[in-house]
Amino acid sequence: MKIKSYVSIFIILILPISMLHADVRLPAVIGSNMVIQQNTDVPIWGWANAGEKITVKTSWNTTATSTIAGKNGKWLVKLKSPDAGGPHRITIRGKNEIVLQNVLSGEVWFASGQSNMAMMVKDCNDAAAEIQAADYPFIRFFKVNHTYAETPQSDCSGSWVNCTPVTVPDFSAVAYFFGRKIHKELNAPVGLIDASKGGSPAEAWMSKEAIDSEPEFTALYDMWLKWEKEYPDLEKTYNTNLQVWDKEKEQALAASKPAPEEPIMPEAVDMIEKPHRRPSALYNAMVAPVIPYAIKGVIWCQGGNNIDRPLQYRKLFLALIKSWREDWGRDNLPFYYVQNPPYRYKMNKNKASLLREAQAMAMALPYTGMAVTTDIGDLDNVHPKNKQDVGKRLALWALAKTYGVKDIVCSGPFFRSQKIENDRIRIFFDFIGSGLIKKGEKLTHFEIAGPDKKFYKAIAVIDDSTIVVRSDNVRTPVAVRFGWSITSMPNLFNKEGLPAAPFRTDNWE
Repeated sequence: MKIKSYVSIFIILILPISMLHADVRLPAVIGSNMVIQQNTDVPIWGWANAGEKITVKTSWNTTATSTIAGKNGKWLVKLKSPDAGGPHRITIRGKNEIVLQNVLSGEVWFASGQSNMAMMVKDCNDAAAEIQAADYPFIRFFKVNHTYAETPQSDCSGSWVNCTPVTVPDFSAVAYFFGRKIHKELNAPVGLIDASKGGSPAEAWMSKEAIDSEPEFTALYDMWLKWEKEYPDLEKTYNTNLQVWDKEKEQALAASKPAPEEPIMPEAVDMIEKPHRRPSALYNAMVAPVIPYAIKGVIWCQGGNNIDRPLQYRKLFLALIKSWREDWGRDNLPFYYVQNPPYRYKMNKNKASLLREAQAMAMALPYTGMAVTTDIGDLDNVHPKNKQDVGKRLALWALAKTYGVKDIVCSGPFFRSQKIENDRIRIFFDFIGSGLIKKGEKLTHFEIAGPDKKFYKAIAVIDDSTIVVRSDNVRTPVAVRFGWSITSMPNLFNKEGLPAAPFRTDNWE
């Protein structure tokens, strides 16, 4: 046995270094059981020795595709994917061979955001029944494991799995119910990539380049870099020697080193305690490694951690959408998102309403759509458990706008314009579907104001496809608000059962 060991060691020692590191390697997101986007040029990439020839062959095409690994060892080929179906096989050959089995061609969606996207099937309504019924071999999951990084990473941790009662409990409920609706309506395989993390602000999901594109955003980076420079041992010593402005987080000083002369801003403390809230931290670790995997579109659920900066969010959210489209090289990449649900926030409630308005403003971008959730929130739980309807409403946008399925009303009424008619205001809507309805005796949560900018509870009635709003307290009306309070759960819907989006016709501070 000793002789054999010595021989093995000798052989290893005399092998060229290139052969010791010859294995072709793939990123985690490219693997067996994956779904590739149908009828497109699908990037397949990985790493090998510099100058190594890589050949990729598929079971649906007799012609192989070859390339040479670059100086950094990275290689990439693009394969023309087939119509929806499978299973298929992909073989990658270099100095070693990798065979990917059970690959499907279908529709791939990237799901991201914070806790209401991260919320798992096992925590939603009717969890036991949903889990038991979740046997869909043509739906596949890839869950990007939670982590953060200071610089863009080339790979992440995760693996593709079939949708079964075993795999579905810990997967994103919104993503699953979205994917299930798409799968059933299109009768096509669906791949879902979940990269979400609770308690994350939008800037954590943006590249440094995207943040640097707007001077107002660079301050987010500048703050953190300033704190890092001034307090290089900040993370290590935080628990023992830092005073903070936030009284709830204040800790007794018990450090071996003296505390900084001035207290640290709460935002800095937040980033120290929760590194995933740092600018670009989640983008670097959970988004960058997936790019340029071919996807059909994005579904998004986030906003709670930017409520304290709602006016900034108007620009921030748009910049995020635009930057992801640039990253994937598609100006028309669909981006469908969820508006924050009603909730009794302890913080400034007007800021929460303004944040929700900022979300609605993103509809100005093409190829976007917003799922309204005013009727399915929980005022006492920031994580409402009805994720079935959330996923369904996102899917309606995709089916109508991305897939062109006819006769689908994808949204409830959205404010279009107002017309002042003497002592009342008439409101016009988009997405009225088959018509407007109220659930209850009277329409609720309409307010009206005159030039004094003082709002009064209004009487609102449906008049064909419009709403007429008035109040005995306002003789000369100029503006209307609907469902403006973050705790509002109004009762205006279209006949398809989709709720009207909150709005205001004024722009007063």
